[in-house]
Amino acid sequence: MKSIAFLALALAGVCWGLGFPTGKLILTETQAAHMVLLRFAVAALAAAPFALRDPKVRALFRSPVVLAAGVLYGVAFLVQFEGLANVSVTVAALLVGAMPALIAISARVLGEKVSRLSWAGVAAATLGAALIAGKPDGASTPWGVALSIAALFLFLAWLLTLRRAPAAPNAMAIPAVSIIVAAVTILPIAFFMHGAPKLDLSPPVWAAVVAQGVLATLLATAAWQFGAAQVGAASAGVFINIEPLIGAACGVLLFGDHLTLPLLAGGALIIGGSLAVVRGERKAAPGELQATVPPTP
Repeated sequence: MKSIAFLALALAGVCWGLGFPTGKLILTETQAAHMVLLRFAVAALAAAPFALRDPKVRALFRSPVVLAAGVLYGVAFLVQFEGLANVSVTVAALLVGAMPALIAISARVLGEKVSRLSWAGVAAATLGAALIAGKPDGASTPWGVALSIAALFLFLAWLLTLRRAPAAPNAMAIPAVSIIVAAVTILPIAFFMHGAPKLDLSPPVWAAVVAQGVLATLLATAAWQFGAAQVGAASAGVFINIEPLIGAACGVLLFGDHLTLPLLAGGALIIGGSLAVVRGERKAAPGELQATVPPTP
């Protein structure tokens, strides 16, 4: 079962990583807040059948914890992509590399057991991301970097909130409901910031919006929550580093970001750290399986 969980976490990291290059493409024709709004509108439409067809799932819309998680998720993406508008794809993606360390520390503070090998993997992966994104490049601003870092803490709050989520009737229930709540949260904020979104986008940009909504939002969220329910929070968190690795690779291949020795070394540390965590994952006690989200039936 853990092998499937690790595959799901890896899939989530890949899908989230694709959100950076697609986001940079969408930002050529619209504002960051509008991009996030369109992304979550598409994701909410895709999530609606999972969220609305079952009365037990619809009841989650009355859960304060699920509602709070949805609000945090939407705001976190708004902040992250406002940051992306002011940094390079590579720097924005690799700043996410600090997230596994934050998750591991919070997991340990909250009582979860973390093996020494897993700690080593977290440290290596975090060092790898820091090595590559050590300082903003010419395409980045301090404000963009600050927003990107602030988004990490909002995502951490989202993860910690999900730990208190009620039992769900199926694996898609909480992801679907939280995505719809996030979309409703983003709507007034985006309208307040920039008015109604521009809809006469080019076909490639609309394709990127759909990819963000279906792959980088709904599929990534569901895969992450499924996988994270089966392993420790610290071990799950390392797979977030697949996101910056994919984002950095796309930045180099598609957007002309420079391929440097630190980037190569950092990528190797991220991959090596992730493998170390997989090997270091120990059989969790029953009470530890809910370290990130409740187990799905």
